[in-house]
Amino acid sequence: MASRLKKALPPVVFGLLVVLGWELLTIVTDADPRIYPAPSEIVGALLENPSALLRNAGITTLELVLGFALGAVVGISIGIVLAYSKVAHSAVYPWLIVSQTIPIPAVAAVLVIWFGFAILPKVLVVMLIAFFPIAVSTVDGLKAVDPEMVRLMRTFGASRARTFREVRIPVALPHIFTGMKVAAAFSVLGAVFGEWVGAKGGLGYLLLLENRAVNTDEVFAIIFALSVLGVGFFGLIVLFERITIPWYHKARQMEGVQ
Repeated sequence: MASRLKKALPPVVFGLLVVLGWELLTIVTDADPRIYPAPSEIVGALLENPSALLRNAGITTLELVLGFALGAVVGISIGIVLAYSKVAHSAVYPWLIVSQTIPIPAVAAVLVIWFGFAILPKVLVVMLIAFFPIAVSTVDGLKAVDPEMVRLMRTFGASRARTFREVRIPVALPHIFTGMKVAAAFSVLGAVFGEWVGAKGGLGYLLLLENRAVNTDEVFAIIFALSVLGVGFFGLIVLFERITIPWYHKARQMEGVQ
């Protein structure tokens, strides 16, 4: 516990110093609060209408969770197929790389044309962002299995399903969770892009409205809320990882002690 607090202290202190310096700078320069709001004014904007902020945060959170879950299912499924089939890997993997060069806002615009302003386009945009790092990590994890372990399982007469369950999955899980954490960090952007292109609610939609009205303090307040949402979602993935593969973290702690 003490070591965790020690690790958390430097970034917290640095963040507080940045906020304090920002506040002092706005006072010293007598900056226009409509253009350069102080942190105290941003906090005031957060507290001004919390019900609207929470309502729109709930919409974005739903898009984020559904899109990420769909992206995880698609990414892991594709990763398993590519890891086991050389033909599929040769044919599909290059196209996965190509898919990541397409601008997400452009894809979001097309999805809104196809599916309208409902939640589905936003969920699909999040899925498109989330699935790629998960798929790549799944492929890497399944290919990281020691061939000697697989041969040993076959020597004992284990089926391919049992070998997959007891050898390949435990080895691949740390890699998969690494991909999921990367995906979690970027998935909030997918929800925001989707809401910018076409939505009737959500933090991204609210951000667009406040930006057009030049309510800069509200814009910063929404950016802060999005950051909290992203960090919180990332933290949930980390917690899920620790619950799912505690043996992996215990082994890493033992390595650190040694």
